[in-house]
Amino acid sequence: MVQLIQASNLNLGEVKERFHLQENRESQFFFEWQGELPEISAAEKQWLDQIKENFLSFADYPLHEEIIKLSVLAPLLFLAGLMQLPFTPEAEKPIEIAFETEDEIIRGRIDVLILHQRLWAIVVEAKRQQLNVSLALPQALLYMMSSPNDQKPTFGFALNGTEFLFVKLVRQNSPQYGLSRLFSLVNPGNDLYTVLGILKQLRDIVIL
Repeated sequence: MVQLIQASNLNLGEVKERFHLQENRESQFFFEWQGELPEISAAEKQWLDQIKENFLSFADYPLHEEIIKLSVLAPLLFLAGLMQLPFTPEAEKPIEIAFETEDEIIRGRIDVLILHQRLWAIVVEAKRQQLNVSLALPQALLYMMSSPNDQKPTFGFALNGTEFLFVKLVRQNSPQYGLSRLFSLVNPGNDLYTVLGILKQLRDIVIL
């Protein structure tokens, strides 16, 4: 009898074990988020300052993940140019992964998926503000592993409104993933400048 498993019920250790997935902590593995990033204009900085101010003004209250998507994620994707052609956004995309040798099927839904030429460019996994953003990592990696793109890196973006984390997955040979540093709205200045720069960088990489 086939056992159905919900993606949201798997922890990071279980995802790594099922896919023989290893974390690569070498800085050169996930080099795309580092170094010189695309420039952020003065107008974009004004937008990002307003996004931070608006979000932190009601951050003391419980926020549903849909509010996080609307108030933080949507404007970031728009400013990064990921909500226009040649990219195609999809929401709540169902995925299913079968493990025939173990009679298991994992099912889940990707919060936001940015597609380019049938390649999964960026998988976005949002969590409620009260949850640590790292709790989105198992689902993000699981969804990235289900991508039909196994020849080029797939990039993920996890957030909970105040924290932001980027993920890179390479599936050739032995699957490996790497993480960016953690960005946060509670840090001095505005980390959204760098977050937007990284999103623009990943956009440029996947359309080459």
